[in-house]
Amino acid sequence: MKLLNSLLIVATSAVALIAHAEKLTVAATALPHAEILEFIKPALAKQGVELNVKVFTDYVQPNVQLAEKQVDANYFQTKPYLSEFNKNRGTGLVANVAVHVEPFGAYSRKVKKAAELQEGAVVAIPNEASNAGRALVLLAKHGVIKLKDPSNILSSVKDISANPKKLKFKELEAATLPRILDQVDLALINTNYALEAKLVPTRDALFIEDAHSPYANYLVTRSDNQAAPVVKKLALALTSPEVKKFIADKYKGAVISAF
Repeated sequence: MKLLNSLLIVATSAVALIAHAEKLTVAATALPHAEILEFIKPALAKQGVELNVKVFTDYVQPNVQLAEKQVDANYFQTKPYLSEFNKNRGTGLVANVAVHVEPFGAYSRKVKKAAELQEGAVVAIPNEASNAGRALVLLAKHGVIKLKDPSNILSSVKDISANPKKLKFKELEAATLPRILDQVDLALINTNYALEAKLVPTRDALFIEDAHSPYANYLVTRSDNQAAPVVKKLALALTSPEVKKFIADKYKGAVISAF
């Protein structure tokens, strides 16, 4: 009888714990963001947090749904992208903690190095301001073009001051760039999309940002929930020593922790 009572108490406690678990829905792109979130699920569960990861393939809906309170947070973007989104959409989303850096790279299936690009070669870059600027700054750093202001992270093709090879720039949605790699001479691709396309940035990129890239990927929340205890638990879990080791072991330099 005592054993039965003990089992009933344990079962009741477990049910109570599940019933009182805090639920948290986070929007993320698949790689590496959703993988990292899946990794911390067990740690959060021990703290009474039930984490639901909602995976997206674009950079717009995760912010739209966060602003509309359909999700509690998102994890996929850099501060420059967030600033541009807030400015253009009139949202007030908040960068919470920096988790990792995805060094941005230049890829090609037609040349082995930038010097081999022919006159009039086609270069594909992302079509939104922060990532387009990031691509152009990287190209300028490696001597492919010159910019009016090489430090301007929001440079556009109009800000190119020298284009000795008369490169033709195609501005396309970031997610599509790996898929059109065979159709262009060079493509500047975000690491999350490169990883999804089975590219290995540290091996396949002609050139790539270094570890000092300012483009950390942030956990992003709203101003009304940025200080919520459950969000603080998520932020601490994402910046734990365990996550730092997971990133180092799993991505081997293609993704670098930012903490």
